[in-house]
Amino acid sequence: MSKVKIVQVKSLIKRPKNQKAIIKALGLGRINKAVEVENTPQIAGMIEKVSHLVVVEEVV
Repeated sequence: MSKVKIVQVKSLIKRPKNQKAIIKALGLGRINKAVEVENTPQIAGMIEKVSHLVVVEEVV
């Protein structure tokens, strides 16, 4: 599987609990924090739910 780099670019203030939980599950939690994860269907679904809070890049 390919890897993706996820960077949180917006704050979690005044966001629903489910979005806060997804960000925490992805290993993020503060602005400009980045993680590299395998691009599985589960991760892709999580990214889709919080796409307005993160930036995603393909890692080569």
